[in-house]
Amino acid sequence: MGAGRGEERDDKEGTMAADFFWSYTDEPHASRRRQILSQYPQIKELFGPDPWAFAKITMVVSIQLATATLLHDASFLKILIVAYFFGSFLNHNLFLAVHELSHNLAFSTPSYNRWLGILANLPIGVPMSITFQKYHLEHHRFQGVDGMDMDIPSKAEAYMVRNAFTKSIWVVLQLFFYALRPLFLKPKPPCLWELTNLTIQVALDASMVYFYGWRCFAYLIASTFVGGGLHPMAGHFISEHYVFNPDQETYSYYGPLNLLTWHVGYHNEHHDFPRIPGTKLHKVREIAPEYYEGLESYKSWSQVIYMYIMDRTVGPFSRMKRKPKKSE
Repeated sequence: MGAGRGEERDDKEGTMAADFFWSYTDEPHASRRRQILSQYPQIKELFGPDPWAFAKITMVVSIQLATATLLHDASFLKILIVAYFFGSFLNHNLFLAVHELSHNLAFSTPSYNRWLGILANLPIGVPMSITFQKYHLEHHRFQGVDGMDMDIPSKAEAYMVRNAFTKSIWVVLQLFFYALRPLFLKPKPPCLWELTNLTIQVALDASMVYFYGWRCFAYLIASTFVGGGLHPMAGHFISEHYVFNPDQETYSYYGPLNLLTWHVGYHNEHHDFPRIPGTKLHKVREIAPEYYEGLESYKSWSQVIYMYIMDRTVGPFSRMKRKPKKSE
């Protein structure tokens, strides 16, 4: 892979490195995509929108908003319990629906995907669907590129998170880092779509509080927060690109939670073919198994979180980075 550390870690002493993994080759997905398509051109037949996306998103949004109204007079403890064991799964599902829509995988018309993304955003409580798309597409186009890929932790995060205790706090708060990092490191001027997203989201939040009380809104925010922290589904944030093996920078997960997460676990397959909806990504592996069976993968996102926290050699610096090209 042509990767190396700016400062090597000492695995015998179990110390954490003070720099990222640096790669001096291009990201692996574009070349693998070309190889697979040259050998299996029928994979192009999998490209295109998921015809069930609208129905699935509408159902989850309806269930989550209805649940919020039913909790209008619930106790704090009940709200927290329901949020962690139920609402968190729904809101994380919607977060990954927004991810799917950022690739225009519900409709052929991009604007329709943006509108559906704004709908999927509603139970999440804070406007993020349009902004997410702006930065996420750069993550695909410039994977690992220093200063371009905002999926990679900042040096400030990496220097602060140095042991199991601080890593645990970072995991609990990782959704905040994930959402706020690009706004601080690479701010972009807001567009009309983002203002629309903000206006509709604030209108929904205010309406929930006005008609049903602030506990409904608290349930939605709690569902988002706990679902993005120390939670099985949030393990995908770490499993996708955190380097546990210096010869690999993207990892797939082949476990049951794919059914609730738009199959985002098929992450090597997704980066190889971002135009294929999640429901069909397993077919890529079935058609071209020799390209994926030799790659390391996971079967448990909870185990990934545990490994990340307890492995003293792994932390926010455990990411692959590459220098930007002059054209970038």
